Amino acid sequence: MSPDSTVGDLITMVIKQYSKEGRRPLLPTLNLSDFNLHYSQFSLESLDKEEKLIQLGSRNFFLCPKNRDAYVGSRPFLTDSTSNQAERVTNKTVQPPWCNLIDFLMITSTSL
Repeated sequence: MSPDSTVGDLITMVIKQYSKEGRRPLLPTLNLSDFNLHYSQFSLESLDKEEKLIQLGSRNFFLCPKNRDAYVGSRPFLTDSTSNQAERVTNKTVQPPWCNLIDFLMITSTSL
């Protein structure tokens, strides 16, 4: 990329390259206007698409979908928060593995 390239140019190039290489996970859309570039994955403020890359002072960026809610159902990995995933796991009643051993020992001792 040339130093005069803009944030919008970088988004275009990244999406084209990502889809060309067939990377996973698949992007929910290839529409360039559905994505923003951020300094950090934790930054809520997106970069201006007309801003020159050379003026940004960084070489590391994160490509994020603009509206994550639009992808509910099509890409659950984009919408599930860590707390939701943890809640689903803790809501399941799972027996510790040693309980299975006790059940096995009780069954074998009664059959002897």
